Amino acid sequence: MSASSNSGAFRIKGAGRLTPARTARFTFDGKSFTALEGDTVASALLAHGVHLVGRSFKYHRPRGILSAGAEEPNALIDVSRDAARRQPNVRATVQEVFDGAKIASQNRWPSLKFDVGAINNLFSPFFAAGFYYKTFMWPREAWVKIYEPFIRRAAGLGVAPTEEDPDHYANRYAHCDVLIAGAGVAGLTAALSAAATGQSVFLVDEQPEVGGALHYDAATTIDGQDGYDWAQAAAAKLKAMPNVTVLTRTTVFGYYNHGFLGLVERVTDHVAKPGKDLPRERLWQVRAKKVVLATGSIERHMVFANNDRPGIMLASAARTFLNHHGVAVGRHVGVYTAHDSAYEAAFDLKRAGVSIAAIVDSRADPSEALLAEARALGISVLSGHAVTDTGGRLRVSSMTVARNGGGDARKIAVDALIVSAGWTPSVHLFSQSRGKLRFDDVNQRFLPDIYAQDCVSVGGCNGTDDLAELIDEAIAAGGGSLALAGENRFAWTGGMIGAAEGAGPDTTVKAFVDFQHDVTAKDIRLAVREGMHSIEHIKRFTTNGMASDQGKLSNMHGLAIAAEMLDRPIPKVGLTTFRAPYTPVTYGTLVGHSRGELFDPARKTPMHALEAAEGAEFEDVGNWKRAWYYPKRGEDMLAAVNRECRTVREVAGVFNGSTLGKIEVVGPDAAEFLNLLYTNAWGSLKPGKSRYGIMTREDGFVYDDGVVGRLAEDRFHVTTTTGGAPRVLHHMEDYLQTEFPHLRVWLTSTTEQWAVIAVQGPKAREIIQPFVEGVDISNEAFPHMSVAECSVMGVPARLFRVSFTGELGYEINVPADYGPAVWKAIWERAEPMGGCLYGTETMHVLRAEKGYIIVGQDTDGTVTPQDAGLGWAVSSKKPDFVGIRGLKRPDLVRENRKQLVGLLTKDPAVVLEEGGQIVADPNQAKPMTMLGHVTSAYWSENCGRSIALALVAGGRARIGETLHVPLKDRTIEVEVTDMIFFDKDGGRING
Repeated sequence: MSASSNSGAFRIKGAGRLTPARTARFTFDGKSFTALEGDTVASALLAHGVHLVGRSFKYHRPRGILSAGAEEPNALIDVSRDAARRQPNVRATVQEVFDGAKIASQNRWPSLKFDVGAINNLFSPFFAAGFYYKTFMWPREAWVKIYEPFIRRAAGLGVAPTEEDPDHYANRYAHCDVLIAGAGVAGLTAALSAAATGQSVFLVDEQPEVGGALHYDAATTIDGQDGYDWAQAAAAKLKAMPNVTVLTRTTVFGYYNHGFLGLVERVTDHVAKPGKDLPRERLWQVRAKKVVLATGSIERHMVFANNDRPGIMLASAARTFLNHHGVAVGRHVGVYTAHDSAYEAAFDLKRAGVSIAAIVDSRADPSEALLAEARALGISVLSGHAVTDTGGRLRVSSMTVARNGGGDARKIAVDALIVSAGWTPSVHLFSQSRGKLRFDDVNQRFLPDIYAQDCVSVGGCNGTDDLAELIDEAIAAGGGSLALAGENRFAWTGGMIGAAEGAGPDTTVKAFVDFQHDVTAKDIRLAVREGMHSIEHIKRFTTNGMASDQGKLSNMHGLAIAAEMLDRPIPKVGLTTFRAPYTPVTYGTLVGHSRGELFDPARKTPMHALEAAEGAEFEDVGNWKRAWYYPKRGEDMLAAVNRECRTVREVAGVFNGSTLGKIEVVGPDAAEFLNLLYTNAWGSLKPGKSRYGIMTREDGFVYDDGVVGRLAEDRFHVTTTTGGAPRVLHHMEDYLQTEFPHLRVWLTSTTEQWAVIAVQGPKAREIIQPFVEGVDISNEAFPHMSVAECSVMGVPARLFRVSFTGELGYEINVPADYGPAVWKAIWERAEPMGGCLYGTETMHVLRAEKGYIIVGQDTDGTVTPQDAGLGWAVSSKKPDFVGIRGLKRPDLVRENRKQLVGLLTKDPAVVLEEGGQIVADPNQAKPMTMLGHVTSAYWSENCGRSIALALVAGGRARIGETLHVPLKDRTIEVEVTDMIFFDKDGGRING
């Protein structure tokens, strides 16, 4: 075996596809190594004979590289460029080496070779599966001071970065006709087929190059060409087509409803000096008409005693490292298999000059063609045998082999052991799409069965093992036609799931099922003995499949062992849920630009700067910055609000209402649609008029409210609460698309398109009169609840005569860009007339004086319109609307429900606390009977006293009663009243 020395003693000259002249330097735990460009950290370390790369989570056992792909459970590393650019828990089998990379092992102290935590392995009998459910129970006081701090320190594998991430992340949205996940033979063939029809195609693969299994399978030919070379040529052809997007280093991590898929593209993780303009990773959110899943299958390990030593790895991994990276995983390699694929790995290694100690096959009668090839190469095959143990401390040094069923065991020296128990179709994305699986009893695997979306599985993930059938299947999935022929040297058969010989129920050996969480076969059996009979319960009891690899290697083995213990067929035991993401996704990718100031971005109205110049203090209402109050020199908040309240009632006030949600509802069926979404009737509303509307959920509880103006027979201007705008639009769209798709209606959010200036008070008409053109705003021509399209200062406007104060009021809607100019002109006219600017706090006081509710403050998700005193807004003539059935439920019509009422403290100077509980008898023994709570409480300058609104059981029947609000240091007496505290006859609103 000849080697290329500087890139590693185990690098085989002439093997692999990497270029020896292109090298990169990196360090691992402080030691410097040389790699070739295109190496992963795993292949680079193996080239230098390094197998020990980490420690297991619970027992801190030495762990090596097990796989060559995304399923890797052991080789989790810390990758850094500098102190700030550091990423823990990166899979060494995926991370490409770049020049200057600093790689560190994890979960060990003080060093990887000498880890104090390994003492846990000696105490492993005390750490059996589920021990955490039975431990740390006593003494109770020790939980806070001892147990919890210890558990938190021990939790996790890597160490999270402490410095701010200096990288940036991108986000893109895309639509396509066909998205193909996986770019092996099946994926490439489907892409060529689909692209030829002119469809827009996305071809996505997680590896740096296309090819899939062709990275290791050097025996496959396509159209007489080497399989890997054919794949690169096919990719080049696809990339040259304008209707095709090829994304490598990109993982489809989630498959959601309606053909929506989440992709993460690793843009610069492999680059030594990334350009500052490039993102580290990019999140793709793709909507596809059709999805082709060509995700292949994942090789399983064999479950036998001490199968976790460094140097033990999957046969396909050893083959990948050899045929793609040019690296031998050892010089004297053993093979343990229950499947034909491991033979081809042994043959490739032998031809490359690696000694094969023996092929141990658990099957009694392997394929004669494979046996003949093994004899020709001089490889000993022990069929009907098992590896019952391994030796070695920090790396495997021997395997113990015995005939199945017993007999003398012999120890064979090895420096690596490659294993294969067969292949598990990668059905993760199919299952995420809500597809249903069936169990293939012959081949002991789950396969796609019932599809929930426009999706098709092809190739290995569909259980299609024959190459010719795979190609035909992929061509059909793409929808086009191709002439393509492929050939494999051997047809693979075999496979097993569950524990192998020597690791059965009668043994206590550590035969690992889940490597990362140290779950053994005996742990699975213990869970069953403890009464866990559902695979989901077994999963949680043992944590099998709950590590970062999501059980890609362990799930089928764990299921088979549980089924054996339960004496049930595997399908009867169940299958764990495949959840997104398929592989771990960084927070940076998901967050994207939503960090720093953009994490919770402040939304500002067009008039924000003008309000700030006038001295406004702002409050956060959702994401909005709203003017809270406008203090003059020497005023505190209370003084400013009192002045604003008096001025609005006596003269007028100008208020920025731009944050109100606004939705344009347009179409021939717009009125019918609103009839179904609101409790009110809308068919009778004439153009030029508006109406207060209540929206309920299906359960009958108040969801939102607002004024709706009818501008034309087919057009409505709908307003919502400030915080409710997004959810109301979503609510409307949801019903329009799912329940009422026959209605011809279109919905558009216009919240930020309109700036709203509200002018409220006795002189409101006088203030706006000079600016309004195209409509007569006299009391007779434009009464309360009118709406008109007109001009204000020459700007197209929508003028509403509405009031949230109980005063004569107008709301002027103008395009947002013109908002500041109109607001400024109105304020310059109002100020010399004695008017004021007022903020949200004054708005709250004024509306409470009139008994107007705020949804979300005076309602709590359990309040019906009748509870809120708004029964008049529920049409008794409409046959249907969202919530009509809910409102008829017995519990929603019983007499003693909590109802919204007013409260007046016996001491007028005392202002209640919002949220304060209300009781009938303050001297009642605890627990006291709570009748309700205070929803709104203010000092009212206009009433000369405090006022409050409250939800009280049987509230309206209690008007005139004295109740109590107990606080920590005192109890406040209150009288139950109606909800109107000012202008009870309502005359002021009519101007």
